[in-house]
Amino acid sequence: MAASPVLVREIPEEDRPRERLRQVGPEQMSNAELLAILLRTGSRGRSAVNLAEQVLKRFGSIRELLHADLQELTEIPGVGLAKAAQLKAAIEVGRRIARFSQSSAPQFLTAQDAAEYMMDRLQFQLKEHFVALHLDAKRRLIGEEIVSVGTLDGTVAHPREIFKTAIKRSASAIICLHNHPSGDPTPSYEDLEVTRRLVECGRILGVDVLDHIVIGSHSYCSMREKGWLD
Repeated sequence: MAASPVLVREIPEEDRPRERLRQVGPEQMSNAELLAILLRTGSRGRSAVNLAEQVLKRFGSIRELLHADLQELTEIPGVGLAKAAQLKAAIEVGRRIARFSQSSAPQFLTAQDAAEYMMDRLQFQLKEHFVALHLDAKRRLIGEEIVSVGTLDGTVAHPREIFKTAIKRSASAIICLHNHPSGDPTPSYEDLEVTRRLVECGRILGVDVLDHIVIGSHSYCSMREKGWLD
C-alpha cells in the first residue's frame, strides 16, 4: 500500500520551517521562518518560529541583525550562546557573499578580459575543457562552470548542459570558452556549429551568448571579434 501523505499539522512544530523550505524554496519563506531554521529549536513554551519572531521584534528588522552582537542576542530569552553564535556566523557568511558579488567579481567587457581570465587555467590542459562564464546584466561574473572535459582532440558540449546552470543562477549572459591542446586557437567546423546552436538556444531562453573563445598557446580566437556570432 502507498504511504499516506504527511499533513503539516502532523509534522513536529520545530520541523515545519524545514519542510516549508523543501516544498516552496527559501525565496517564498518569511524572515521568521528562515531565522527559525538557523535557531533550530525554540525555548520553553515557544516554537523556533515564535523565538525567531521575538528576535526580529527586538531588533526591528532583519537588516538590523547585521549590527547585533553576541551579548545583545543572548539577552533575548531562549537565545543562548549556541543559537547566538549560529545567527552571527550565518550573517557573516551572507555579508561576505554580498561583498564578493558587489565589489570583487570581475567584469568582462571585451574578449580579451575573458581570455586573460581563463588563459592560465586552460592553455596547458592536455584535453579540451569547455567552460561557461555566467554574467549579470553589467557583465560581472556570478559563476563559472566546467561544462565538459573531452579527449585529446575534441569535447562534447551540449546546449542543455551549458544553459542549465546559467538559468539556475539567473544569468543575463554567458561567455563560452574552450581550449585546443594543439595550441592553435583556430576554430574547427564543429566549434562553429556548436557556437551557432548556442546562439540560437540563447535567443530562445533569453540568455545572451556574448562570445565563444578558443584558447591556444598564449593566444586566443574570439568568434565575436571575427563576426561569427551574427
